[in-house]
Amino acid sequence: MLSKDSKIIERCRDWLISIDMAFHVFAAVLLLIGCAFTFYFAILHLLNPDRNTIFHFINDVLLALIILELLWTVIRFLKKQKFIIGPFLAIGIIAAVRRILLIEAQTSFMEHVPHDKLIELALCTIIIIILIISYYISVKAQQVDTEQ
Repeated sequence: MLSKDSKIIERCRDWLISIDMAFHVFAAVLLLIGCAFTFYFAILHLLNPDRNTIFHFINDVLLALIILELLWTVIRFLKKQKFIIGPFLAIGIIAAVRRILLIEAQTSFMEHVPHDKLIELALCTIIIIILIISYYISVKAQQVDTEQ
C-alpha cells in the first residue's frame, strides 16, 4: 500500500509526464507547419527559375529534410521508442551539405573566392567525413547490440 506522500508524488509525476507529452505534440505540429512553409517557399523559387533561385530551392528542400528528421525524433519519443543517434548524424550531414551549397551559391559569381570561404568549405567537408564515420560506427554498434 502506498503512503499518502507517495501517491501525491506519483500523481505529480504523471501530471508532469502528461504536460511533457503535450509539449512534444505541440512541437511536432510546429515542425510540420515550419516544414510546410519551407516547401511552399521552395515551390515559389521554382516559379521563376534562374541560377540563384535553384540554389535557394535546393537549400529549402534540404532545410525541410532537416525539419522532417527532427520531427521523426519527436515521433520516436512520443511512441516511447529507443533513442538512436542516426537521425542526428543525418541532420548534421544534411546541414553541412546545405552549408556547402550555400557557400557555392554565394561564391559562384565571384571572380576570386575569399580564403575564409575555402576554409569553411574544407571544414564542412571534414565534418561530413567525421559524421559519416560516426554513422558507420553507430550502425555497427547497433548490429552488435542486436546480435547479443
